[in-house]
Amino acid sequence: MPYDDFQQYLARLDKEGELRRISYPLDPYLEITEVADRLVKSGGPAIVVEKPKGFDIPVAINTMATRKRMSLALGVDDYEVFAEEIRELLKPELPEGILDKLKALPKFAHAFHPPKTVGRGICQEVVMEGGQVDLGKFPIMTCWPQDGGPYITLPLVFTHDLTTGKRNVGMYRLQVFDRNTLGMHWQIHKVGAEHHRRAEEGGRPIEVAVALGGDPACIFSAIAPLPPSIDEMLFAGFLRKKSVEMVKCKTIDVQVPAGSEIVLEGVVNPNERRTEGPFGDHTGYYSLEDDYPVLHVKCITHRQNPVYPSTIVGIPPMEDGAMGTAVERIFLPLVQLTLPEIVDMHLPVMGCFHNFAFVSIRKRYPGHAFKVMHGLWGLGQLMFSKFIFVFEHDVNVHDLNEVIWRIGANCDPGRDVTIVKGPVDVLDNTAQIMGLGGKIGFDCTHKWATEGFTRRWPDVIRMDDAVTKRIDDVWSSLGI
Repeated sequence: MPYDDFQQYLARLDKEGELRRISYPLDPYLEITEVADRLVKSGGPAIVVEKPKGFDIPVAINTMATRKRMSLALGVDDYEVFAEEIRELLKPELPEGILDKLKALPKFAHAFHPPKTVGRGICQEVVMEGGQVDLGKFPIMTCWPQDGGPYITLPLVFTHDLTTGKRNVGMYRLQVFDRNTLGMHWQIHKVGAEHHRRAEEGGRPIEVAVALGGDPACIFSAIAPLPPSIDEMLFAGFLRKKSVEMVKCKTIDVQVPAGSEIVLEGVVNPNERRTEGPFGDHTGYYSLEDDYPVLHVKCITHRQNPVYPSTIVGIPPMEDGAMGTAVERIFLPLVQLTLPEIVDMHLPVMGCFHNFAFVSIRKRYPGHAFKVMHGLWGLGQLMFSKFIFVFEHDVNVHDLNEVIWRIGANCDPGRDVTIVKGPVDVLDNTAQIMGLGGKIGFDCTHKWATEGFTRRWPDVIRMDDAVTKRIDDVWSSLGI
């Protein structure tokens, strides 16, 4: 079921017993973080701080911090259903004749719901322009003690390529500098940064809209690792099985979801930088200060009585862990489209997703594991994977005990390792140069004679199936 807006989603969480409303005036400066951190690490509920200290606008946080809440956010019982839908859409069976083509249309028609332009939306019930613009009216959180200031942490940042008109929606943190300027943390590998670079090369400003809230399917789509040709709002329509209603901003030529809570409209000028950071990041360390573009806010619109959606990152597990795991499961079929030998993949939360990748494959030829490693390093955001471990098809890559056992049993560091150099996450503080560093792959598969292994590879210890069945049949009578 799609949600019309973020508050409708909060009402669903309330109904499901997944939400608590807090009347105590927690301070957006550090205190909300401390409460949210304790809750997410204990599997606690989402919360709405109804009157944060110094503000009348409530703060909602931890709203997608568990698998159940992430599934509820996408309107389903379990988000794995989307992986199956994508897998079905990717099946290579092509219709041959006209009749077959017509029969195939329903398979695709239900999946695509392009965004729809509407004339008005609740996100523009209140309009503040010029001297009325004041970011200080909103309970924007300072999350950690060494943060450079308050940060907007759950934004949908809308930009367009000035040459092609292609839209991008990304989630890039924004540091509040003053009442109408923000630090735009466009990491060098992100599409938003590419849009800005192209505008800057032409000496032109780029218009930017920042939407907060809306249907959580839109929020999730902003972090989705989509192919460049897929519009994030089209993907949101696929998730919600209904078009996202979009409304044109008041002062810039950018559209945003009409059901947003709050919208910031502004421009980023060419060749303007300002020191942004530090920021307590998802790596568990502070990302250090650096120069980033500046967003000048010209207009703020919001609904009557908005809720401010927020999240925090820090030492995992955090809310972004639940969101990232949903990305891992939903987008596995797209990875398998390029690398069909992959059986399963796991990007553990404690590895911050880009540090470790555990992959199981159906091994078909000598060196197959290394082919998969290099394939992953050439595939979208998986290029940031710092440690890749490749296992046989029957290994449960989600079971850390089995993973460690298989690494120890199957991998010879002197033979089964490859080290490469390439792009790494700009937040990786170990890299000698920002965004450029080393990566390593481990072949944890059984070794073959054709790979130069001259000894006999032993079998894994397994009980005889007939014995296992006999004991299963008498287990209840053993009195243990």
